[in-house]
Amino acid sequence: MSLQMITISNNIALIQPGFSLMNFDGQIFFFGQKGWPKRSCPTGVFHFDIKHNHLKLKPAIFSKDSCYLPPLRYPAICTFKGSLESERQYIIHGGKTPNNELSDKIYFMSVVCKNNKKVTFRCTEKDLVGDVPEARYGHSIDMVYSRGKSMGVLFGGRSYMPSTQRTTEKWNSVTDCLPHIYLVDFEFGCATSYILPELQDGLSFHVSIAKNDTIYILGGHSLANNIRPANLYRIKVDLPLGSPAVNCTVLPGGISVSSAILTQINSDEFVIVGGYQFENQKRMVCNIISLEDSKIEIREMETPDWTSDIKHSKIWFGSNMGNGTVFLGIPGDNKQAVSDAFYFYMLRCSEDDVNEDQKTFTNSQTSTEDPGDSTPFEDSEEFCFSAEANSFDGDDEFDTYNEDDEEDESVTGYWITCCPTCNVDINTWVPFYSTELNKPAMIYCSHGDGHWVHAQCMDLAERTLIHLSEGSSKYYCNEHVEIARALQTPKRALPLQKPPMKSLRKKGSGKVLTPAKKSFLRRLFD
Repeated sequence: MSLQMITISNNIALIQPGFSLMNFDGQIFFFGQKGWPKRSCPTGVFHFDIKHNHLKLKPAIFSKDSCYLPPLRYPAICTFKGSLESERQYIIHGGKTPNNELSDKIYFMSVVCKNNKKVTFRCTEKDLVGDVPEARYGHSIDMVYSRGKSMGVLFGGRSYMPSTQRTTEKWNSVTDCLPHIYLVDFEFGCATSYILPELQDGLSFHVSIAKNDTIYILGGHSLANNIRPANLYRIKVDLPLGSPAVNCTVLPGGISVSSAILTQINSDEFVIVGGYQFENQKRMVCNIISLEDSKIEIREMETPDWTSDIKHSKIWFGSNMGNGTVFLGIPGDNKQAVSDAFYFYMLRCSEDDVNEDQKTFTNSQTSTEDPGDSTPFEDSEEFCFSAEANSFDGDDEFDTYNEDDEEDESVTGYWITCCPTCNVDINTWVPFYSTELNKPAMIYCSHGDGHWVHAQCMDLAERTLIHLSEGSSKYYCNEHVEIARALQTPKRALPLQKPPMKSLRKKGSGKVLTPAKKSFLRRLFD
């Protein structure tokens, strides 16, 4: 096992507890973020591009016939094999929506176009009838295959209290979902619940492994009893022509763990990493799980060389990248004046089954829960990760794309640096004026060829902003206003009015007076 630190160049604030990773033929995609998605990626799905231990997040593209996929956090995710051998899609159920509500919807996510630059996804929503599972998070969903048919199996999770019991003080209080097993027929959209006597308590953030017609459920956390029981269940599903048969067997040899990350290293072996074993203690031990026929064996394995930061951190989180690799995150050092919110690592649990191209992750791709919003080991910090024994990714070849072909959004549109003190960041921007919805307000500076500046950076009052937007007068930003004043032409002054000189010529007469007449007139008036 090898542990390497990962540096992130952009959008690091998106990677927080609650995210999920999806592996499409070796390409990794990040899903889930807190708050409404970015303008550049309306669904919150990003390509997880890791090269030489350096990560970049690039927005994913969806086809025009896709439905809206909210950036769900803590959903249940599994892979599903379609009718075609090469067709592979992910099933997403539940999770927390951007406004902290719980989803009860099921989405199918598949690749419709792939070239050397970008991957285009299609997302469709599936409606269910029958015993529809309630909205939840922290649960698991897996696919079982029996007698040539397939069925989804959903179990566990947490949900909000019933609306009749929710008060202002307990509006966000959650409870364990009933320990029912749900079989979901995705072809016909039917769901059926089963009550098994072996499953007495609700569990969440457990580990689930599916192989053929069997699912193994390991560990988890019971919110009602506040315990992490060392349970190990085997759920076997038979799909004859008639009604399905579901039975449960309690097996010995379970372990006490919740929020663990599960990754697959070959067709019959898995590795459990991370999680918590007690209320205030991380589980630093790693386990390897072997599946042979209908037997399961769990044993401890050599732990990686954990760094001191990982050892002393109170919380950690992450997700499975596929190919025996796990992505881990821990809180940053708050003692420093300038510190990242989280530090990230990549743990490779198997070196033998990963080729050189996959080691460098030249092909790969990325909700967020504020660390201050929840204390360590609460439900918001718990995770459930499941895997299927038939979903192991081989040494598939994949295409790469040239980063230089990507549009640089830092100098286009509203996401620009308008002045030396510009404080509008595409990753952290929030509405400042009441007139703003999904982009910062801007105003045009008339200096030179003109340029756009953010109204917030110019310290404009909202009344002034509205006044300027309604008028046609020129505006100069703080940086250019002095230049504009210096070049301003003085106001044109009216010319001085000089009194007209009196004419000795008789008004209205064109005759000239002779000297004799002038002398006569002087004597007359004197």
